[in-house]
Amino acid sequence: MTEGPLLATCHCGAVRLEADMWPAAVTSCNCSICRRYGALWAYYTRASARLASAASALSVYTWGDKLIEFCHCGACGCVTHWESIDKQPSSRLAINARLLAPDVLATIPVRTFDGAASWRYLDE
Repeated sequence: MTEGPLLATCHCGAVRLEADMWPAAVTSCNCSICRRYGALWAYYTRASARLASAASALSVYTWGDKLIEFCHCGACGCVTHWESIDKQPSSRLAINARLLAPDVLATIPVRTFDGAASWRYLDE
């Protein structure tokens, strides 16, 4: 794992996310929404990662129990991140690691999470 700030950007560059450090791993989830998005999630708290663009650049989608918001670039449509509805510093925020530079993503291990059935990591 490499230390230092991490930058993720959508295709058009309108949405930028920053994190204080690189994740130890990213998660591939097979739940009904994540498998459709094809995202790899890097987990943070709002205290350690942030939107570095105007919130107006985002389009937000919530569903189910309405506890998290899935965010997309309003211009190019890329899934950028999800975050808790509760906007506290300790609230979770997950950056779509597919928005990282390919050479950065290649250095981060991928874990598989069974969000569709067992709700556990399959590589444990």
